Amino acid sequence: MMKRGLALLLTAGLLAGLTGCAASGDDASDGAEKVRLMVWSPSNDQSKDSGEWLQTMCERFADEHPEWDITFVYGVADEASAAGQVSQDPEASADVFMFANDTLTTMTDANALAKFGGKYRDEIESNNSEEVIASLTMDDNLYGVPFTTNTWFMYYDKSVFSEEDIKNLDTMLEKGVVSFPFTNSWYLPAFYIGNGCTLFGDGTDEDAGVDFGGEKAQEVTDYLIDLESHPNFRIDADGSGIAGLRDGSINAMFSGSWDANAVKEALGDNMGVASLPSYTLNGKEVQMMAYAGSKAIGVNPNCDNMVAAIELAVFLGSEEAQQAHYEMCSVIPCHTELLEQPDFAGDELVAAQNNTFENTSILQPFVSKMNNCWTPVENMGKGIRNGNITHDNAAEQTEEMNDAMNSDGIS
Repeated sequence: MMKRGLALLLTAGLLAGLTGCAASGDDASDGAEKVRLMVWSPSNDQSKDSGEWLQTMCERFADEHPEWDITFVYGVADEASAAGQVSQDPEASADVFMFANDTLTTMTDANALAKFGGKYRDEIESNNSEEVIASLTMDDNLYGVPFTTNTWFMYYDKSVFSEEDIKNLDTMLEKGVVSFPFTNSWYLPAFYIGNGCTLFGDGTDEDAGVDFGGEKAQEVTDYLIDLESHPNFRIDADGSGIAGLRDGSINAMFSGSWDANAVKEALGDNMGVASLPSYTLNGKEVQMMAYAGSKAIGVNPNCDNMVAAIELAVFLGSEEAQQAHYEMCSVIPCHTELLEQPDFAGDELVAAQNNTFENTSILQPFVSKMNNCWTPVENMGKGIRNGNITHDNAAEQTEEMNDAMNSDGIS
């Protein structure tokens, strides 16, 4: 999957951190070294309603490390916003924080992420799939400790659809009403990618550009035009999918683990969860392919307590911490040994997310030019919804979308 290079050695920056700035302050009277760690996480991880997962784990970590007299300072930053905050001023930011892997380029460009090497990298790699590790690796450097995969899948009403029905979207449309975030550019590419469209080669070659053009893309656009007009299809926006599940007007929707509790409340025992279906395009089965990534614990390379920060990050992504994260906050684990345990292996929600990540998704590219891809795809969905994109101009509009995805702006 990737060259290991100096994997048996710590990177130069981390080595310096581990040997030169292990802790700050004077030793405590009992011999424990005083350490201060600022830790950021989403608010849900710290709320009393979720059992204060972060505080609980940090206190457990401190108990396991009596060699340090640790003072924790907590701050709130979700995985998406952490990148902006840390990259703008790394020296004034948290020592340990959570981030989404699609912000990796932003953070590495700002020198805001420490590299994990040596025994730490070995441990992280041994506990995660190659695909998860790849989502946090650039230029053979590993930049975080994964704690969950990040993608979307399908929720459905078991009283309407059978396990055979849910294998194909068009079959589902014959049986019930299906909702999809049609104008959301994180979701709509699933149809194009499934039919052979590509982004930056394998997702890492920025010079390869985007290939969302030609006949393979045009026939998807034509399919989407028919899909949008299907009497059993609804566009999901602003919570309408969950509202429809609740009142019975919608029987299936596409979202992620963050909506699991709301869907369970709406469907009860009829809640079904599955990875993505295929769809029938000109008589052939085409597998929908979601964007996927991961969320991870990162370490600020500017921190004063590097050893403790690295050790804490690894602990927060450990089997113990991920199990507690799921039990307290419903964060789906990615630790391979944890996923093999019966309670997780038999969990429909866990299986759907991880099956999607492993089998019906591609790693979302985190090259900088990916930023050019969101608006053109959104405009395609909106254009079809508004009736501006039709079978008569589908070829032209598809090429315009492709051109825009390969440019730095839309003319």
